[in-house]
Amino acid sequence: MNTVVNVQLDTSRTEDLIALIDEMIVIVTEENTALAKGLPASRSKQLARKTELAALLEQWVVDVSSKKIDILASKEPLRSRFTERVKLLQTVMDDNVTKLRAAIETSQRRIDAVMAAVRERVSDATPYAANGRMTGHVASYAANIRA
Repeated sequence: MNTVVNVQLDTSRTEDLIALIDEMIVIVTEENTALAKGLPASRSKQLARKTELAALLEQWVVDVSSKKIDILASKEPLRSRFTERVKLLQTVMDDNVTKLRAAIETSQRRIDAVMAAVRERVSDATPYAANGRMTGHVASYAANIRA
């Protein structure tokens, strides 16, 4: 293949990669907005597409690293645009990681609070005192049943 065709092919591939990066930026930004509002990440409507895009980006990184695609063969304005988009994606992803960690910590605190309430309720319901003797009247949590 001649050099002109290679440059055109690499330019086209670079444009495709930029489009992929732009879509990832949009999706992650939407997720960050939802996370900032307190919505759980698992409810993100975009999770499947984000996962799909991440896999595609990973393949692009492999292709660029193995020199199957030469970003440097593209013209300067396109290379600059590519660099700008990668930097923006990195910033958005860093924010996403921070927000996801915060969401996970919040979910863990909720789980811990629920588990503490369950343990407290179970310990309050025990019919035995610390000395092993029955404590007065014992009630079941089932409707209208007494032990």
